[in-house]
Amino acid sequence: MPREWDARTYDSLPLPHLFWGKKTLGRLTLTGAETVLDAGCGTGRDTSALLDLLPDGRVIALDGSAAMLGQLRARLADRLDRVEVIQADLLKPLPVHTSVDAVVSVAAFHWLPDHDTVFRNLAAVMRPGAQLAFECGGQGNVASIVHAINEVLPDAPRIWNFAGVEDTTRRLLAAEFTDLEVTLTPDPARLEQGEQLSSFLATVMLGAHLDLLPEDERVAFVDAITARLPEPVVDYVRLQVRATRAGT
Repeated sequence: MPREWDARTYDSLPLPHLFWGKKTLGRLTLTGAETVLDAGCGTGRDTSALLDLLPDGRVIALDGSAAMLGQLRARLADRLDRVEVIQADLLKPLPVHTSVDAVVSVAAFHWLPDHDTVFRNLAAVMRPGAQLAFECGGQGNVASIVHAINEVLPDAPRIWNFAGVEDTTRRLLAAEFTDLEVTLTPDPARLEQGEQLSSFLATVMLGAHLDLLPEDERVAFVDAITARLPEPVVDYVRLQVRATRAGT
């Protein structure tokens, strides 16, 4: 079951996701009339940018979080005539009833434990020749934070799935994608020490861990992670992909 988010706080933070979104959308070749699936759309920042690129098209905005989709509806209140909003799990067959021309995803897939299933589910709703462009945390992502978590909670469950180039390439080929471009790119984000860093970690990075703790232990956990970081930097490594759905 997809976890819920503090969507309002998430939307208020200075997220590097904005830059990642622009780069990911820039990997698409669009005429402006396509139907594009935003997989793991969150609060709709990239959905909004997609609508700007699709004056005669539409976006299917799909996410597992009701809170995120509520924030998306508020953000796009005057543009929902060209948006189909769907709450669904990317690990299950997608309730998308039209073949889409492209799929984009920003900062979502590393939350999903089974990329083979995700890629198959996406391929099932893409027309032959449809474009896939996504980015997410990749192998080596947020290593300093992972190290700190393992020190503070030695028995912490595996929350993230940071895949590498070789495994991702193999999985995409097995799901019948072609014309693959798969890269790993370091992209560290520096934040302000104090409230901004703590809020960012609690909301964007550590929410799934905090869900496992009693409420009265959560602030201390975030403080313990923050204290173990050598500097107020989130050491991101991004897995960036462009591919084409096989077939004619």
